[in-house]
Amino acid sequence: MSADRKFPDGFTWGVATSAYQIEGAWNEDGEGVSIWDTFSHTPGNVKNDDTGDVANDHYHRYAEDVALMKDLGANGYRFSIAWPRIFPEGTGTPNQRGMDFYNRLVDELLAAGIEPFATLYHWDLPQTLEDAHGGWRSKETAKAFADYAGFVAEQLGDRVRHYFTINEFASFVEAGYQGVDVQVGGGKTIHLGAAPAVSVSDAELKQVRHHAVLGHGLAVQAIRAQGPEGTKVGFAENIRVAVPVLDTPEHVRAAEAATRERNAGFMTVMMEGRYTDDYLASAGGTTPTFTDDELAIIASPLDFVDINVYRPGWYIEPADEAPGYRDVPINASHPKMLSSWHVFDPEVLYWAPHHMQSIWGAQSIYITENGCAASDVLTADGRVYDSDRVMFLRAYLTQLQRATSEGIPVHGYFHWSAQDNLEWMDGFGNRFGLIYVDFETLERTPKLSADWFREAVRRNAVV
Repeated sequence: MSADRKFPDGFTWGVATSAYQIEGAWNEDGEGVSIWDTFSHTPGNVKNDDTGDVANDHYHRYAEDVALMKDLGANGYRFSIAWPRIFPEGTGTPNQRGMDFYNRLVDELLAAGIEPFATLYHWDLPQTLEDAHGGWRSKETAKAFADYAGFVAEQLGDRVRHYFTINEFASFVEAGYQGVDVQVGGGKTIHLGAAPAVSVSDAELKQVRHHAVLGHGLAVQAIRAQGPEGTKVGFAENIRVAVPVLDTPEHVRAAEAATRERNAGFMTVMMEGRYTDDYLASAGGTTPTFTDDELAIIASPLDFVDINVYRPGWYIEPADEAPGYRDVPINASHPKMLSSWHVFDPEVLYWAPHHMQSIWGAQSIYITENGCAASDVLTADGRVYDSDRVMFLRAYLTQLQRATSEGIPVHGYFHWSAQDNLEWMDGFGNRFGLIYVDFETLERTPKLSADWFREAVRRNAVV
């Protein structure tokens, strides 16, 4: 590891948010209803029945928020565009007032010296597409997504050069269309559900996955066709990372094999253009309906690959029997952050990009999300002493710097999140931000971690 713990020259230090979690203004200026509007307005779906109706009111306070990002030293901002703001019905006539907001935001970012990185789908599907087609259960939604993506690239392409098609396939598909069990240690699991809150069979879920990755591939092609030359595109997947118990060649190979197979429905098919044999044999051997042409579209060439990394999915050791690896249980006493699902292991931020390069030959990698919830409170002296987040950042980014020092091509890091926001089913209770938000007054206060992040950016190094 490099003694000074510096990152490569030109490294992007960014922060990240998503539209539904911060914008508010849920029915202003012609925006349509999203599945998350419907989900959060249904009592009992979100903790404390919190909604994104107002959220952080970023729609009206974006200039203040950009100024805070500039003060953090961030030189990149990953934000998402609300599909229902641009196409209230999912398709058809675009809503210029919605597009105007993102034009204003992008101009504000560029004036502050912050590069905009736009995510086109961060889960807020237009409700009309869910009602008409069953959302991602239908290929029609994949086609509509490509039309929307191409339109946005055409509108913003003179200023926005980096696009992520879809955020966390493994989250919105699994949790939204069936619900997902997450291991939290000691043999315990928690069940997570999300919008649109439907339950399909294992076989049907394969088809939903296929339509989601097809939507990604179609969007890549649309962005290239309608954006200007030089436009760059990738995805932002929550890679399920297998961490080797020992850093030996045998353990590493076993962890790579597990990572490839357990990301088969999303990452692997997007990177390789094929479904693995074991994946097709799962769920009773029921395979999704697809064509060779669709697989080629799904594997459309990318300019970078982008991964959200929070926790290890499994600890792995080699095994003599098939498939050549086995899981090591996560102990009940294993350290965790505030979120019950958030198993703490900084090395995951080394192994995730390592696997991306080793398995798939990735030549440009961004960490598009990494961060933690903490029990943040505003103290009498007007500060937030999130010492655990500072510990988290120092530990995790030390492992990321280890990766870059070994030549793994990580070109940027986006902290989740720029500011506290609506954390989906957890409501406003789980705070992930570098900036504290009082959700009654909407006053913003930089935390202790903001000071750490600012100094890390200044030095371009772990501090």
